[in-house]
Amino acid sequence: MSNRHKILIANRGEIAMRIMCACRELGHDFVCLYTPEDKYSGHVELARELGGEQSVYKISNYLDANEIFSVADQANATAIHPGYGFFAEDFRFARRVVRRDRPMIFIGPSWWIIRDLGDKINTKRIARSLGVPTIPGSDRPIYDEMEAESIATHLFEFQRAQDIRGGMVLVKASAGGGGMGIEEVQDPDQFRSVFRRVRNYAKRNFNDEGVLIEQRIFDFNHLEVQIVSEHGGKRHVHFGTRNCSVQSTGKQKRIEVAPGFAPAEVPYAFDADRVLDEITRHSLAMAEEVGYDNVGTWEWIVTPRGEPFLMEVNTRIQVENGISAAISRVGEQEHVDLVREQIRLGLGDTLGYDQSDVRFSGISIEYRLVAEAPERDFAPCSGRILRFQWQEAPWLKMYTQVPKNGAYEIPMEYDPNLALVIIWGENLQQARERGVAFLDSLILEGEASGHGFSSNVAFLKARTQGLLEF
Repeated sequence: MSNRHKILIANRGEIAMRIMCACRELGHDFVCLYTPEDKYSGHVELARELGGEQSVYKISNYLDANEIFSVADQANATAIHPGYGFFAEDFRFARRVVRRDRPMIFIGPSWWIIRDLGDKINTKRIARSLGVPTIPGSDRPIYDEMEAESIATHLFEFQRAQDIRGGMVLVKASAGGGGMGIEEVQDPDQFRSVFRRVRNYAKRNFNDEGVLIEQRIFDFNHLEVQIVSEHGGKRHVHFGTRNCSVQSTGKQKRIEVAPGFAPAEVPYAFDADRVLDEITRHSLAMAEEVGYDNVGTWEWIVTPRGEPFLMEVNTRIQVENGISAAISRVGEQEHVDLVREQIRLGLGDTLGYDQSDVRFSGISIEYRLVAEAPERDFAPCSGRILRFQWQEAPWLKMYTQVPKNGAYEIPMEYDPNLALVIIWGENLQQARERGVAFLDSLILEGEASGHGFSSNVAFLKARTQGLLEF
């Protein structure tokens, strides 16, 4: 085991609480950050309980790197855990952690891996070199109109061969991001004018005329493969698959299930076991090729015909890591804490097991409880939580920053997430039944101005029955 460390947690809410608990279990100290808006958050309360007042530091912004490093130096932290979001996939931040005058350990992949896999074009190029299927289209920026038209024609022909009605091609500014500079083309005759428009937009806004052309895939399922790799990038294991297809209108995940399909209980129009095996095999091959060296997720889309395409790699711990942990067993260990594994491996510990030691049991569902109004396009709800109660059960884990006692003001500076709920069942039917039982017994009350207090509990319940059905 590595030496005793003091780990600065550069995050908030339930993930900060899980990191604290993992630090305590591994025998490490921690430093907790909070902003004025998070003064009454449960992660601050837990930090004081586990680490005392000296473990808690007030900052003005979780995205101020200078402020975070200042606290790290003041507290003599030896490592930084970014959680998810914020700096978790910022290779410049990760590089600064390890290269500064007082270097620390970044608990996550090496900065150059974050950089290389954060580049979607580069990720697609690596995948294709290994024969890993990617979304059909260009794997580099296209500048030439004739070449672009040739790629688009090929994609439209591919869609016709797949019997896809209303086929569509995406034209995207390669230097863009966050949905900027993307247009859809359904009519091949319109492609050239759209390409010119996007190219001009890209030059004007990003000073780069490069354009990507990809097939637009409809009615797909969103699957993930959980990879865990040893520091140094020599040994890799997977902790199964997840299905993250239940999302808000803004493509934000709301329910995740592990494993990604349940062929024993749900009929599919394709060989689901083959698809799960294929995406797992390909993900491990890429992890080996790039020397991946911490926890990461390979994200896939699967078409209604059972064809998988790699979408991207997330070089961090995922929000939904808990469902992979819930179905995983290593040797005699009944529950694998992936946050704990991430810290342990990030500090240089060896893996200590291989794939043959990993077993899977049952089905797990994660509900994201959010103060939002699904009926109003998932509009976030500002206000105060007055009552938040649930019945404990051996098949239930609740991760929440909402304090156990007293009201909680939902800080609108951040996503209005209230809790992550992990349900486990021996099979899909039992997991669904337990999920509905939990949602029915949950007491979640609040007050808010305007439309009144809203949550997504009814939405979660309505979508539970069809989980894992394609």
